Amino acid sequence: MRNLSWHKIHPSFKLNGIHYPFDELLEVGYSLIKEGIPFEKSIGDFLVEWGMDTPVVMVQTSGSTGTPKDISLTKEHMVNSALSTGSYFNLQPGDTALLCLPCSSIAGKMMLIRALVLGLELDYVEPSSTPLSGIGKNYDFSAMVPLQVEKSLTQFDQIKTLIIGGASVSLELREKLKTIPAQCYETYGMTETITHVAVKAIQNSKLKIENSENPKVEQSNGRTIQQSNFSALPNITFSQDNRGCLVIDAPKISDKPVVTNDIVALHSETEFQWLGRFDSVINSGGVKLIPEQIEQKIAPLVAARFFVVGIPDETLGQKLVLVIEGEETDSSELLQQIKSLKDLEKYEVPKDILYSSTFFETTSGKVDRLKTQGRILG
Repeated sequence: MRNLSWHKIHPSFKLNGIHYPFDELLEVGYSLIKEGIPFEKSIGDFLVEWGMDTPVVMVQTSGSTGTPKDISLTKEHMVNSALSTGSYFNLQPGDTALLCLPCSSIAGKMMLIRALVLGLELDYVEPSSTPLSGIGKNYDFSAMVPLQVEKSLTQFDQIKTLIIGGASVSLELREKLKTIPAQCYETYGMTETITHVAVKAIQNSKLKIENSENPKVEQSNGRTIQQSNFSALPNITFSQDNRGCLVIDAPKISDKPVVTNDIVALHSETEFQWLGRFDSVINSGGVKLIPEQIEQKIAPLVAARFFVVGIPDETLGQKLVLVIEGEETDSSELLQQIKSLKDLEKYEVPKDILYSSTFFETTSGKVDRLKTQGRILG
């Protein structure tokens, strides 16, 4: 059984400065489980699970679009995913990486696997909203969620390449990231695709100047992609179903195509623009509205968390409303500002503004729109 792909630990792999061959993974894992603090126990659990001969790993989906569920992923596919990420970002043995995501999630697990497979020198810290606090070391590669990025903007001279996932990157955060020295990428993926299958560069100021006459961004790995588009990782192609939703063909990480509920504009078999979720489309008087596109347009006007949704209406079928987190205030001025937006079509203007003191969240920290809407409507 020792010829299994996940038994091959790269000789350059280090965990917190120490190299461990495969035969020691179980011992390290058990030690973390027994003696570690809570976040280290999840690292230990995964190292033990990875060290077993069982060819699959059980993981839980995020619950972003429904109830979280347990699914199995093959270790061979997880190795292939790590190799694909390494190829795209040109990660080399001995490169340093920071793990600041919980290993209870697929994102944290994959940071460990990338280190094991690619030979990265991985340090881990307790997951928090400020992962770089108190760290003086520089790293070649790391992965964070948007909240962590928002809280670490003044410290990104310590990270060379940063991938951002778990939630969409807001326009406000995207603009802030254009001024930092790290090369940042928004990722697209899900638990079923073993994290990201596509990435989108967030162009920093230096690249913006160098490419001022070219709407495309030249990546260090030789790919050229539109700033607004996601570009596929190696050995992955895209198509659409009859709903206009993305279909992912990734034979090295999934035994069958993955059909999503994400509406996209497909530009090629390796490049797409994400538009929104099929299951959140609003049919208002026969006009189909994509909430995510409307939210992007009105985001500069709303400081608090918000979303738009369709609620039952006798005339229109569904009426577009804006839901804002916070205490109710006079909405007339905000509605007038929204109506004045030049790029907002008249049918994209909310008919009303509703308020919720707090938003429900999924287990992964995303806004639970359906649950929040249910509370507002009673």
